[in-house]
Amino acid sequence: MARTVDQGFDVFMSSLTPLSSQQSAASSHRASIEKSLRNALDVSVVWETGSFHHGTGIRGHADIDLLVSLKNKPNSSDTALRWVRDALTASFPFTTVRTSRPAVVVEFAGGAETIEVIPGFLTGRGNSDTLVYDIPGADSGWIDTAPRAHLDYVNECNNRDGMKGAAKKLTRLAKAWKYYNNVPISSFYLEMRAAQYITTQSTYVAVWDICGLLEDLNSKQLAAMNDPKGFSGRFYPCSSEARKIEALSKLSTGASRARKALDAHNANNSATCFIYLDFLFGGNFPSR
Repeated sequence: MARTVDQGFDVFMSSLTPLSSQQSAASSHRASIEKSLRNALDVSVVWETGSFHHGTGIRGHADIDLLVSLKNKPNSSDTALRWVRDALTASFPFTTVRTSRPAVVVEFAGGAETIEVIPGFLTGRGNSDTLVYDIPGADSGWIDTAPRAHLDYVNECNNRDGMKGAAKKLTRLAKAWKYYNNVPISSFYLEMRAAQYITTQSTYVAVWDICGLLEDLNSKQLAAMNDPKGFSGRFYPCSSEARKIEALSKLSTGASRARKALDAHNANNSATCFIYLDFLFGGNFPSR
């Protein structure tokens, strides 16, 4: 019996969820990295952020993101990254450790299991409930971030009456589109935009909302996003103008494919809808 479009999305979402074995490995790596950092640096606290922690990770693409709060902020963010890289290289001499702003990336299991470690320095901004950190910028210098406030925002959007779970489901679909099409766009930007988009909707239907989100992003031309919680600066979609140009090209194609899938769905043409959904997700959407 052929699947319905909704059933196709159910199977697809199940395939996107990280395995419990991946989560166990990630927890083990986190413990060893935190021990390494505390042995070498003056660490205040280590926060887990990112898709694993937020519940929006994609199987095979879900990194553990750690923000390590350090004391004695240096003048240069390059220095902070070097501190972290040197500490981790000393602890894991046979593992690839590289800098990829704003983080130092540790590639365990040949890159199959990665941890991204971001050095952060507590600022005087924010309040007692929301801590704001300076972290390395995409190219140089510093930018600010408030990870707890941003997670709270996603959870608030995700738990709206009648829409429980929608923000994180849509975020997973957006990230799947990104990874399966090699779109050079920030996962954090997609997560915040997906959560924001869900606040404008009263119902969630996957085939409708992935189309709506991609068309919304396309109409905005991946404009920088103001922090909805007001604690940090703007969120940028890409690390360079060249990457943004590439991302916009792929976004235009993605939005077009999502629209064709939705039009076919609305015309009760499930076969064509499945074809365009498979195009949209780089050949990874379940067959009908």
